Amino acid sequence: MALWVSFTDWNGRGSPFASGIGFVGADNYRELVGEQGGLTRSDFMTSLRNNFFYVLLVVPLQTAFALFLALVLNQRMLRAVGFFRTAFYFPSVVSSVAISLVFLFLFSGGGVVNSMLDAIGVDGPTWFNDSRGLLHLVGDGLGLWNASDPPGALADNGVLGLSWWAWLSGPSVALSVIIMLVIWTTAGTFMLMFLAALQDLPLEVEEAARIDGAGRWGVFRNVTLPHLKPTMLLVTTLGLIGTWQVFDQVYVMTQGGPGKSTLTPAYLSYAYAFENQKWGIAAAMAFVLFLIIFAMTSFQRFLFRDKDAIATKRAAKRTKRDRARVTAGGAA
Repeated sequence: MALWVSFTDWNGRGSPFASGIGFVGADNYRELVGEQGGLTRSDFMTSLRNNFFYVLLVVPLQTAFALFLALVLNQRMLRAVGFFRTAFYFPSVVSSVAISLVFLFLFSGGGVVNSMLDAIGVDGPTWFNDSRGLLHLVGDGLGLWNASDPPGALADNGVLGLSWWAWLSGPSVALSVIIMLVIWTTAGTFMLMFLAALQDLPLEVEEAARIDGAGRWGVFRNVTLPHLKPTMLLVTTLGLIGTWQVFDQVYVMTQGGPGKSTLTPAYLSYAYAFENQKWGIAAAMAFVLFLIIFAMTSFQRFLFRDKDAIATKRAAKRTKRDRARVTAGGAA
């Protein structure tokens, strides 16, 4: 039904299959990516830009953090493993709305975070009202450009409704808070997955590697990481899907602001449907998002493919074909 809605001008009232519903073909999709899209295309591309930087930071950091926690808890000499496992996992089972509200208090203008920064002489930003991009701020700090007067080559040229300067802004200061929140709340779940895989690794294999002269880093790189490859694929795939669908934290904390710097495709689709009653465009956004997720997860599976297994399978097929030819030649 949603796919059908994406090709109509349905306003959310009555049945989307009623005779009075107008079929607009691919117009909703053209409004998202075509030249005639105007503000809709600009908003959608802004949301994709924000979500891209969000994914680029969250997926690697949450994966690395979860693996680090799992390696710590997998130490045989560590005491109170059950307590630490529960403590690290606890944020993952708490309501995302509740944690978002806590972060709103922590990062408010007079919150704990800014109070701690003031104690060390740092003037903290107004986190949820700061739409400046981190890459812009870093470049400004390094003297590469003036963020208030961007280079004309970047500001005057662009693609898909946004200037290159806007595309290269990086995550905003406000979005960086959401990134920290999500990494903290999701690492516990992935930690348990890594921990289960680590505990499934035979100790004899690690001991054999050490006897052969491999140090701690050598054992981790040549034994532990290859063993964790299937779990790594699972964790990064789930992380990729979840980060492209981020909605709860944006809805509770910023609702896309400030200056649309925390706008995401999932939230924008919700806003177009439930606030603007443009259900056709909202459904089109959802299906474009689905295609992005499908393409990226497919590419991820390609990167994590088992090359040895593929080579063995191809060799078996070649052997089978050669035997078939020999049999056919002998019969002739």
